[in-house]
Amino acid sequence: MPEILKELDARGMLVQRSHEHEFDEHLASASRTVYCGFDPTAPSLHVGNLVPLMTLGRFQQCGHRPIVLVGGATGLIGDPSGRDEERQLNPTEVVQDWVNRLEEQTSRFVSFEGSNAALAVNNYDWASKTNLIEFLRDVGKHFSVNSLIQRDAIKTRLAREGGGISYTEFSYALVQALDFLHLYRDYNCTVQVGGNDQWGNIVSGVDLIRRAEGGSSFALTLPLVERSDGKKFGKSTGGAIWLDPNLTSPYAFYQFWVNMDDADVRPFLRFFTYDDIDEINAIADSHEAEPSRREGQRYLASKLTELVHGVSGLSSAERITEALFGGATERLTETDLAQLQLDGVPCGIVDENEDVLSSLVAVGLAESKGRARQLVQQGGITINNRKIATIDETLTRSSALFSRFHLVRRGKKSWAMCVHEHEANR
Repeated sequence: MPEILKELDARGMLVQRSHEHEFDEHLASASRTVYCGFDPTAPSLHVGNLVPLMTLGRFQQCGHRPIVLVGGATGLIGDPSGRDEERQLNPTEVVQDWVNRLEEQTSRFVSFEGSNAALAVNNYDWASKTNLIEFLRDVGKHFSVNSLIQRDAIKTRLAREGGGISYTEFSYALVQALDFLHLYRDYNCTVQVGGNDQWGNIVSGVDLIRRAEGGSSFALTLPLVERSDGKKFGKSTGGAIWLDPNLTSPYAFYQFWVNMDDADVRPFLRFFTYDDIDEINAIADSHEAEPSRREGQRYLASKLTELVHGVSGLSSAERITEALFGGATERLTETDLAQLQLDGVPCGIVDENEDVLSSLVAVGLAESKGRARQLVQQGGITINNRKIATIDETLTRSSALFSRFHLVRRGKKSWAMCVHEHEANR
């Protein structure tokens, strides 16, 4: 088994691969071109995409050339895999905007320099130039409807009462197969990787290359990660954990990893770091000896926040964490406070000279103005690191951090923020 497959197998990331013996020889004998596709079904990738993104990085580290494909075409169609219902079709201009965003995000995980420099492509560039007759004759002719309806994604939809599948989504596997064929022809790409739910789609490309070109290509699938509690990885009560800092702040991203269940630490260190297995096991062993210290979670949070958001994003996340859990609010920057406004603490917009009691109710730190009055009188409310002494205080821009932010604390651990509307929006 070649080094890259040994690495994936040791990390529990090798689920399926086609033609195992031939595949092993293929990877071991030369540098190969490997691709993975990402459809723009949202304005950002999320943490569930980290496994295939980092796998492309691992292939590159082992001397292979990665291709990152962003599906400007397939994103307009919709993949039925893992879906009980049809996806909503988004306008072309929306999908194109998302394509641009995803291309920028994926560039953080592979290098576009060096002898095996990565390549970024958009399948809209060739799919949009393929006419209907060519597609039906050159691609569709090689596929049996009988075999397609046996694919899990399609079979499940057909068997669902009141369900079904449109021809649009039924044809998705053929369009993805065309991608593999195009990359094979133009870039000698012979390996496609993807989540385990993509096995049927990837094998469609392998079959098309064999039938149309008489060539050999290979499929490799990775695990669809779940948390130890059985919940879908990357989801929280508020939705997905995005890689875009404008949708999920670096602080919230960092906290997602810090709050991982203890049982997830060891497997997630294997999936989501480039550290060698011995180092991972040492960190996990140390964590399991004293789980209350959350050493493993903090290590994972630090590594991934720096990978996704850079050194500045990690510094900001750690600074905010220290402020909220250690009291060092004076170190917070305007950018830090903007992160908290996005998704860090409960937030509310306040007017100039709005009274403190109403503000406490508005941001959920008090159930009523009467309870807010009690909290202030008991010395339990601090705003911008200053204890509120009287119930008559008001919130003004002159007393706000950066003329906008009032960071409010109830007791020792309950935080919220009152924000004056930005001048440009007034």
